[in-house]
Amino acid sequence: MSEETTNIVNQLAAAIGATHAKAPAAFLDESAPFEGEQRTWLNGLLTGLNAIATAAQGDAAEEPGTPMAILYGSQSGNAEALSKSMRKFAKTKGFEASVSELDGIDPADLASMKHVLIICSTFGEGEPPDNATAFYNHLMSADAPMLNADVNFSVCGLGDSSYPMFNQCAKDIDERLVALGATRVHEFVACDVAFEDDFEAWQTASFASDAFVSAAGAVSGSQEPQEAGPKYTKNNPFVANLMVAENLSGPQSAKRVNHIEISLAGGTEDLDYAVGDALGVWPTNCAKEVQAILDAVNLTGRESVTLKSGPASLRAALLTKLDITIVNAKTLEAWNIDSVGDDFHVIDTLKAAGKTFDAQTLANGLRALQPRLYSIASSPKAHPGEVHLTVGEVHYDLHNTARKGVASTFLGDRLGAGGTLGVYLQRSPHFHIPHNDEAPLIMIGPGTGIAPFRAFLEEREARKATGKNWLFFGDQHEAQDYLYKDQIEHWKSSGVLSQLSLAWSRDTAQKIYVQTLIVEQGAEFYAWLEQGGYIYICGDASRMAADVDKAIRSVIGEHGGVDEAGVNAYMDRLVAEHRYQRDVY
Repeated sequence: MSEETTNIVNQLAAAIGATHAKAPAAFLDESAPFEGEQRTWLNGLLTGLNAIATAAQGDAAEEPGTPMAILYGSQSGNAEALSKSMRKFAKTKGFEASVSELDGIDPADLASMKHVLIICSTFGEGEPPDNATAFYNHLMSADAPMLNADVNFSVCGLGDSSYPMFNQCAKDIDERLVALGATRVHEFVACDVAFEDDFEAWQTASFASDAFVSAAGAVSGSQEPQEAGPKYTKNNPFVANLMVAENLSGPQSAKRVNHIEISLAGGTEDLDYAVGDALGVWPTNCAKEVQAILDAVNLTGRESVTLKSGPASLRAALLTKLDITIVNAKTLEAWNIDSVGDDFHVIDTLKAAGKTFDAQTLANGLRALQPRLYSIASSPKAHPGEVHLTVGEVHYDLHNTARKGVASTFLGDRLGAGGTLGVYLQRSPHFHIPHNDEAPLIMIGPGTGIAPFRAFLEEREARKATGKNWLFFGDQHEAQDYLYKDQIEHWKSSGVLSQLSLAWSRDTAQKIYVQTLIVEQGAEFYAWLEQGGYIYICGDASRMAADVDKAIRSVIGEHGGVDEAGVNAYMDRLVAEHRYQRDVY
């Protein structure tokens, strides 16, 4: 064999070897002595070999995991975030999990989902969150499909034990799935506001169940590459500074609503929020109320207690770690106290019981202090390095004693300009404006519900969005409760606001609310929907949101000329297209 031929053979061998090593491209070197059709043919051969080798490597790749469905119902975003995190955990256990909101499937689809995990919050008075309503209603109906016993599932609920219908929605789903014939692989877990430990225990136990372990079988789980999570979280907040706490309410108002400005200097890149997101705020308790609790049980506050986070003095724990307002079943059990009735504050319970006990027992009966979530009231484009909130101070009388909210008065009264506080972002993917700047937006937010819409309008103004904007706002009295009046009036005169509808319930003999104006202006409201408009609602869930929903449905029925079934179908389409979004509380 000549030297030239040997070189050619060696080059071919190297090229073919490269294809099996999955080289990026396997073409002949320019120095190879081939021209024209010969070069073309050989390049084609090598390309084919590369494709064959790649396919072979794909066949030899890791065997795909066992299919699993992770379904969530989320109002504030917690259940959604946990579901996406659990998908990665499932990968390590041999499962290839898909993640979907509950309304993304029909209950009939469950029959083909042999391994199902559901995380669902409870909203309002035991109701499903917005992105689980259609699923829940169908599941609970008489025509819900029967399921086979090989549909293995477990349900975790997220709730707040201070509400009477604690985790009712998730509990209903769990019980209904059993009634329809599915197999519960792990008992229902009802998480309270401090959900992390209970959720982790449920997740671990569910994947350790016999049904899931045998389903994963010989498929070995792999560790999915970990994405870098947010730097600042609920348990690792950013230490920010309060810049402004300004009263927005008039001197004769029955309320006190504060405009709060917080500096994010030093953490801006890691706290890159979008309008629609919420800010988590870690408050501290009022020192006077802490002292009243210590006096009630004859303790000094210097006593040492052990918390989940470690040892602390009792006073420090009461100030920064423990909820000193909520009384629940755990409280009464830990303190060996019979029920003292509804709506009792911790201090009222202690005084009514007339008992004294040691510091650790006191601490054991109190829930962990939790951060409060507030809708962000600013656009980062308009206020770089800052985040703004609109916070109504909570004041009320209970058992002939003046009481106040923890976080709202911490921000508005006790912290003071320059004070430090722990904050973190809570993403709200369910409550964001569309990328399409031509889309019409209808924003309905009376009272402090104006907060995210101030952010939306600042964002639309900064983006020079051409889409129409319609704001429904109101409260009791225009002279006392017109929050952000100057800014709103400026937007109206400049054209950023195409339409402004104001409802002042106590300024006229007949009370006028935002839902009243929706019905009165129903023809135009419906026209905006037909033009592709998005509806956003923020504020009180117990009454306002329900009344507004009812008003919107009546508008669709009247001006769309459809019956109740047609209205429901129209609303379902709005929800499915993410054109009906709510941030209600």
